[in-house]
Amino acid sequence: MNSAEIFLQDKLKERTTKGLLRKLTSTNLPFDFCSNDYLGFAKSPLLKQAIEAQNKTYLQNGSGGSRLLSGNHPYTEETEQFVANFHQATAGLIFNSGYDANIGLLSAVPQRGDTIITDELIHASLIDGARLSHAERYKFRHNDLADLEQKLKNAKGIIYVVVESVYSMDGDTAPLKEIIQLCQQYKAHLIVDEAHATGVFGEKGQGLAVQLGLEKDIFARIVTFGKAIGTHGAIILGSNELRNYLINFARSFIYTTAAPIHNIIAINCAYQMLMEHDYISQITQKIALYNELIKGSHLPIIQSSSAIQTILCSGNANARKVSTDLQDKGFDVKAILSPTVAEGKERLRICLHIYNSDEEIKDLVTHLKKLA
Repeated sequence: MNSAEIFLQDKLKERTTKGLLRKLTSTNLPFDFCSNDYLGFAKSPLLKQAIEAQNKTYLQNGSGGSRLLSGNHPYTEETEQFVANFHQATAGLIFNSGYDANIGLLSAVPQRGDTIITDELIHASLIDGARLSHAERYKFRHNDLADLEQKLKNAKGIIYVVVESVYSMDGDTAPLKEIIQLCQQYKAHLIVDEAHATGVFGEKGQGLAVQLGLEKDIFARIVTFGKAIGTHGAIILGSNELRNYLINFARSFIYTTAAPIHNIIAINCAYQMLMEHDYISQITQKIALYNELIKGSHLPIIQSSSAIQTILCSGNANARKVSTDLQDKGFDVKAILSPTVAEGKERLRICLHIYNSDEEIKDLVTHLKKLA
């Protein structure tokens, strides 16, 4: 065995010994409380029919190249503007994934001498994007406005503050109004990842920023399509100048084959469905029901008005055991372990969907209380 293989083996053995080894699994349990498919779009027959109908118009399997070479299509640019209009933005640029969008934005826009200030619980892709930048980087304590202000006072150059509107592991929301006030006071530019707010907050699912009427005060928003939208990819929303800049400088946009047209069709059709039907009241009802049932349970929950609900189960072994017990009863609930979350903050991450019946949610909470 060569030295590289020995290194790989040793690192995997180390993870195994610590109980941290990740493995790919595939489950088909009857009650989905795990996926990010909040509105059921990923398995929607209605969306599938709409996509198939449009696919007949564009008989093409792959894009053939990057957007700057052979992979661009008028339909893609029409879809970008359609999605931007939906979210009340001037312009948008589609990336192949949320990861590509986040690393593309943060590696390209902040420059040496600038400052990036991030909430400590932002997505790993935002962290990686900031690391690829030559800007100074600071973290502030989660949703801690005083700590953010202290970091703003020490910042230099052009300042970028990066938060999520809904946090992916805790399910709580950022105090966007107060953060914007601080950004305006210190002439900072706010970047908001709306991955878990899209489709759940705002009229028709426009996101938390639009719900609060703050979209004009935000430098850039990232909307991903692989969660409530039920498809794949992401879009960065902002000004025309931002869009043109990213086309010229975002390496994860420039140096990759463009998404195939059938993926763009799926995005377009999903947004048409958002506009034509009322999904918000349905998901809001499920969230309200869960919160009402879990209230007073004395379980160590993190308060959340989003589709993501959390119950802390300190220790990887403990979190795994509770998750396994629930799965044995048919509830697809996953444990989130360290190092994905901080040690001691291991948890059950429960996702609610419009297709979870009220009875399923009641049964889940009943079992959670028994396990507690």
